[in-house]
Amino acid sequence: MHRRASLVLLNTLSLSRLPLAAVFIAVSDLRLRALLVVLAATTDFLDGWIARNRGLATRLGALIDPVADRAFMVTAFIVCLLDGLIDPVELTLLLLRDIGTAIGFIVARLRPDMRAIELKARMLGKVVTTLQLAVLLCVLLYPPLVRPLVALVALLSLASVVDYTRAVWRQRQRRELPPSQPSSRIPHGSPGAPMGSVRE
Repeated sequence: MHRRASLVLLNTLSLSRLPLAAVFIAVSDLRLRALLVVLAATTDFLDGWIARNRGLATRLGALIDPVADRAFMVTAFIVCLLDGLIDPVELTLLLLRDIGTAIGFIVARLRPDMRAIELKARMLGKVVTTLQLAVLLCVLLYPPLVRPLVALVALLSLASVVDYTRAVWRQRQRRELPPSQPSSRIPHGSPGAPMGSVRE
């Protein structure tokens, strides 16, 4: 019962970024919006840290966490676009990673030979998420840094998509290996197990 209550609390913490996104739309004060960005980043850090350190990582949590992240981030960037704080090209560059991983997720779910593959968070993706938050704060509080940070996010986003694609492809290849030809990364005589899901 205690574990179930902890999981509910953890998922509620992740989902809290959805009302934060709604508040971001409703308010116009730039400093208040910056505070919402900090709150969203704090909940993201806390739910990931708690899940890892207390053994509460679940598939549901691994789905809720990135969806809540993306919902807040995309909403905030679109609001900034509509308010004239960023332009359409900058928005596209900032969301390159999200567009690429969304396409990859759809392809992986449509292909029968890839449906069992666990889509796991990657370090480059986490770096991009952190930089996206930094860009948001700069858009709201210090615009001169926006363009160089956008360029950096775009470059790392491309690298992240490539890294993510390679990781998924390696999992697919390991699953296709016959039992008599184990991969060098899999102990002899043991079939490859799917990678566990973790929160971002």
